[in-house]
Amino acid sequence: MYLPEEVRVTDSREATCRVEAKLRDAGLRPTRQRIDLAKLLFKEKDRHVTAEELHAEAVSNKMAVSLATVYNTLKQLTECGLLREVAIEGSKNYFHTKISDHQHFYYEEEGRLVDLEPENEVTVTVPKLPEGMKVARIDVLIRLVKAR
Repeated sequence: MYLPEEVRVTDSREATCRVEAKLRDAGLRPTRQRIDLAKLLFKEKDRHVTAEELHAEAVSNKMAVSLATVYNTLKQLTECGLLREVAIEGSKNYFHTKISDHQHFYYEEEGRLVDLEPENEVTVTVPKLPEGMKVARIDVLIRLVKAR
């Protein structure tokens, strides 16, 4: 699900109403904290964010929200299809507002995740699948370090 450009206006009542509607359409109750976090998340067209980054952004915007609430909200938005989770390693996860299939570069020294341009994407050949199974999604993450 993609939030249109007009939802990305973060300080208008109309934008709040649109975010509330998107949350309801996704099956989520539009609580104040969900609305505020969604407005932060979707204020830019395409972004990668960790829970810690979103929490810091919320705090700097004078929002009273715990890190646990941010984690829970990101998980809920992912489960209902509004975000895509990109697992980097262990507990390091990014949440991406672009939910369509695409591939990433991960700059390890910077901790930065970047979308590959479609013309640079790797072709993936799916092997024969076990009986009764189907591909849920394919994630391609290319880890980069500076050449020495």
